[in-house]
Amino acid sequence: MIANNQLLAREATAAKMLDMTVNDFRELVASGCLPKPLRIGGRHERWSVEHLKAISTGTIMDEKFEW
Repeated sequence: MIANNQLLAREATAAKMLDMTVNDFRELVASGCLPKPLRIGGRHERWSVEHLKAISTGTIMDEKFEW
């Protein structure tokens, strides 16, 4: 799924990392509960693997973090 050195993830991979469907993931991103993707080259959307890991462990909630 995710290589130890992978920095960014596609939408389907990001959803899988959080054990949810792509539709559920999209809804949470749209509502602001999850971060929006980074845009690379104007058309490629990717999510930070580090942010996803921090969300899954609750670490990110301990920090002042805005998305």
